[in-house]
Amino acid sequence: MKTFTPDSSIVSDVIPSMNYGERNNGRIADMIVLHYTGMPDAEGAIAQLCTAGTDVSAHYIVLEDGRIVQCVPESKRAWHAGASYWAGEEDINSCSIGIEIINPGHDWGYPDFPLRQVAALIALCRGIMLRRKVPSHRVLAHSDVAPARKKDPGEKFPWHSLANSGVGHWVQPAPIVRSEALKLGSISDDVAGLQAALSRYGYNVPMNGKYDGATMEVIAAFQRHFRPARVDGIADHSTMSTLHALLASLPADAMTKTAAAK
Repeated sequence: MKTFTPDSSIVSDVIPSMNYGERNNGRIADMIVLHYTGMPDAEGAIAQLCTAGTDVSAHYIVLEDGRIVQCVPESKRAWHAGASYWAGEEDINSCSIGIEIINPGHDWGYPDFPLRQVAALIALCRGIMLRRKVPSHRVLAHSDVAPARKKDPGEKFPWHSLANSGVGHWVQPAPIVRSEALKLGSISDDVAGLQAALSRYGYNVPMNGKYDGATMEVIAAFQRHFRPARVDGIADHSTMSTLHALLASLPADAMTKTAAAK
């Protein structure tokens, strides 16, 4: 790809990626998916995302010092989400803007996200949401749309700070207390109700009333985003209360669209 004019005025550099395509069926992006790069250094991550043949890319990269690099125009389909699903949609790359946040991730020490980086990300997301009319509940983690494969941006990511600035859907997590819990191996109507609630929110979860491995992975992904104090894949009172509070605070039209997509 030749160089292009950045979509955001806060972009500091354009480094065109060779890895992109057209959005399928004329789909317009109305979702933002946040990732961490999961590599030891920024230089290697940028090379991976911008070099032909790696088959991965993102629209934006946010560096630790707050600089923002754009690699793919927002109108194009970047290759960031892989096999993924949300609220009835399987081609997440065609309906989303992908943002990679420089952070080595769980395999390389997983440091905190610097405040300057978070501030730049918030400004970037607010601009995208305004331009693309992205609702807050469609600012998601890579782990939300691919819970069996991904952990990023992970439990250290400050979703609450983003939500305080109007980016993303968030409620205060319910306190963790001693309680009965649904866990791997449970089979009951309560498990079926939990699966239905996760599905209504958008997650791809089995609907079989069995707390199987796939359900546990979805619960862990939910916890990483919305109840990060303990990520164990067990649906305790805190997890379930937080999920129901999120559902109750969704806009009515979001629930209608999610139901229609299934």
